Amino acid sequence: MFPQSSSWSTTKRILLSTLLVVSLLLPIYPQLLATMGCAHAQSAGQIRKASKDLIEKVNNGRGGDLVRVIIQPAGAWDSPLDSTVESSGGSNIRQFQNFRIRAVTISAEAALALSTRNDVAYVSLNREVRTLGHVSLTTGADAVRTGEVSTGNGVDGTGIGIAVLDSGIDPEHRAFLDRSNNLRVMASQDFTGEGRTDDPYGHGTHVASIAAGNGRISHTEYIGIAPNAGIINLRVLNSQGVGSTCWVLRALDWVASNRVAYNIRVVNMSLGMPAVDSYRNDPVCRAVRSLVDAGIVVVAAAGNNGIDGNGNKIYGHIHSPGIEPSAITVGASNTFGTDARGDDSVASYSSRGPTRGYWNDDSGVKHYDNLIKPDLVAPGNRLVNAEARENLLVTEYPQLDAGVSPVDNRKMMYLNGSSMATPVAAGAAALLLQANPSLTPNLVKALLMYTAQQLAGFNMFEQGAGQINIEGAVCLARLVRTDLTANTPLGDPLLTTTEPPAPQTTIAGQTFTWSRGIILNYTYATGVNLITKYQLIYGTGALLSDGVITGDGVITGDMTMISDGVITGDQIMTSDGVITGDGFPFLSVSALFGGATTMSDGDLLGDGVITGDGVITGDGVITGDMVLQAQSATVSGDETSAMQVQLDDGTDCVDY
Repeated sequence: MFPQSSSWSTTKRILLSTLLVVSLLLPIYPQLLATMGCAHAQSAGQIRKASKDLIEKVNNGRGGDLVRVIIQPAGAWDSPLDSTVESSGGSNIRQFQNFRIRAVTISAEAALALSTRNDVAYVSLNREVRTLGHVSLTTGADAVRTGEVSTGNGVDGTGIGIAVLDSGIDPEHRAFLDRSNNLRVMASQDFTGEGRTDDPYGHGTHVASIAAGNGRISHTEYIGIAPNAGIINLRVLNSQGVGSTCWVLRALDWVASNRVAYNIRVVNMSLGMPAVDSYRNDPVCRAVRSLVDAGIVVVAAAGNNGIDGNGNKIYGHIHSPGIEPSAITVGASNTFGTDARGDDSVASYSSRGPTRGYWNDDSGVKHYDNLIKPDLVAPGNRLVNAEARENLLVTEYPQLDAGVSPVDNRKMMYLNGSSMATPVAAGAAALLLQANPSLTPNLVKALLMYTAQQLAGFNMFEQGAGQINIEGAVCLARLVRTDLTANTPLGDPLLTTTEPPAPQTTIAGQTFTWSRGIILNYTYATGVNLITKYQLIYGTGALLSDGVITGDGVITGDMTMISDGVITGDQIMTSDGVITGDGFPFLSVSALFGGATTMSDGDLLGDGVITGDGVITGDGVITGDMVLQAQSATVSGDETSAMQVQLDDGTDCVDY
């Protein structure tokens, strides 16, 4: 989130990490525990139901410590299980309206014992959580807002609610007003216990303004992607930028209960958690999946761990919930401060895939998820957007103030990272949903990937399908039929026209070709039939990857889920800037789904080393979890270029 500096100390990198660290669940098995000397080793199939950090705490002689844990039941949560938790010393038990889980304060030893019960599916520690701006023109948002090119009437996010899970929002900032001077922050909730919903840390206000800030200041120079969308402020990071698993789960639970009241169609999570466990066990990933299945687009940051302390490229540091297949996971690109996209690149600090959450079988063998992530990249390097008054980040690092205005509610600040790229995609999702409210989350994700621009020289682990292209995605969204249902047959027409649009977009005088492909867990799919024929993987309750069959080292398309004319690839590609699947082979797809035997930690991926077992120290604090981009307002995260600062004359511009 900050520009890089080789002079930074490890301590500063840790303290100023701006990617949320939420608990992941590590399945551990008897054989592994035996080697650890665990006094609580149980029968096969039981110990794997406790997270690694909980087991290690007990092994280290701290079983008597009171801890906060997340308990997932094997079925419905019933009264006997509540009684057992209480009789085991559990207190401060929190329930969730929409998720079958409990957050409980209990001794580590008792929590581990609970994991051996047949009616308990998983127990994990409630880990500490930490956080992780010309943008509208270069992404194509200006074109769709003003109705230019082939997009029809303009879209600006009107009527769409974007829930921002972050450090709060400064309600006094002018960026969040509508044309009638009404505040567009429709609801605010605090889940941190601090009893406030403003933004003393400074991260959430910046994030929210990228997604949905208006153009009042500096004559629309810093306008958000969806400047008239409704904003739902869900504060899960405290005044120090730190949160917890439970706070995030409570916020997601609130979204599930209130989505209709505020028409919440998009959730922005510019935060991340150490992805140690498989997405199958991670409670936050599971909560995200339930929201996506209910029709809500969830956009998550990839992370800022693309390089090590010496600047070497590393792989395998996608954070949770970015590891969740149903989420739109966003990495950061660098526009070098120019509107034209020909010089754009993936920011060096942006986390690369594959995902490295894993589960252990009964022999203690690790099985990595190894999904291709991120799904997309979006501008995230030294973006200028709203600055919360007297926030901690600017107080400690005054150079982050962009010098746009001396007036508190008109100030702007610099921040870098995938935390900034994520709301670009969240705002884009809101525009697509305004253009075509019938779109499912999977269709939104597919359209964003299909229309993305592949950045030359970067592989799929770095950029996914490519850099976001909002003009192209909205153009395509307008053509998608609005009468699609769960009963629409595979292969039926997807568009209202027989001729798909030309797969090209022109921005700032430069024309680029769409990727014309989508990422499917271990592989990708290409072919015009992805947008001309209805694919069953576009429905709710499905994953895009459900249309992929793997076996004997071969990946093919499932013709019961994906129509003919769609081609899946067998190589992870280094892009030549033309189309998904073009370029130089980087890694065999079979190496991904081969799991622990073909891609272990330390394996070389061409130009970098794969890591990502999530080294945990102490009480679950992640060290080296973030690559901080230096605390300098004059040096960007990757280069000495940034957005050009336009001073504010104090006059509100409402012509947006």
